[in-house]
Amino acid sequence: MTTDATIIDAIATARIVPVVVVDGPAEGLALADAISAGGLPIAEVTLRLPRALDALKAIAAERPDVIVGAGTVITAAQVDEVVDAGAQFIVSPGTFEPVIRRAQERGVPILPGVASASDVMRALDLDVTLVKLFPAGVVGGPGAIKALAGPFPQVKFMPTGGVSADNLHTYLDLPSVVAAGGSWMVDRTLVTAGYWDEITRRTREAVTLAQR
Repeated sequence: MTTDATIIDAIATARIVPVVVVDGPAEGLALADAISAGGLPIAEVTLRLPRALDALKAIAAERPDVIVGAGTVITAAQVDEVVDAGAQFIVSPGTFEPVIRRAQERGVPILPGVASASDVMRALDLDVTLVKLFPAGVVGGPGAIKALAGPFPQVKFMPTGGVSADNLHTYLDLPSVVAAGGSWMVDRTLVTAGYWDEITRRTREAVTLAQR
């Protein structure tokens, strides 16, 4: 049985969550195969393209070995859409109570985006202790996490936005960071060009770097 704790443990074990932009089942399945071959069978499929939900649904149905979540979820209605499509976790760019409450009602773990102490306090008030610092590179990066970890020692972070191979460990080395969200290994230009082997190569390198 898959539980919230199981999914959170999987995210923490992976240390990196690929933030992917795919459009339709074919791209979704090929991307899932590429990152799995690179040793990272987990993905956050962002709802940024018209057929992103179809991609998520295909991965959930046909690649059960891949933990698939939904990103850029900004309304309660989208929560229902992605959960019905098979999303195992949800990531939102902000701390919006209707989205968080609906995810909790549907029994799916949600990582809301935070950019300030006030955001963290709102998340805690909604019984959420794992949050996404977003956009990490803009709101202070590792320094922001260190500052927020002081008054909120019970909170864990997944920084996303501006994370790269070059700065990955400035985040992962922080005790309050469980994983980082990144897109450099699954760049949209690689997807549209069909460079699946390159995505696998970059994913493998990212996994090695994260485990260093």
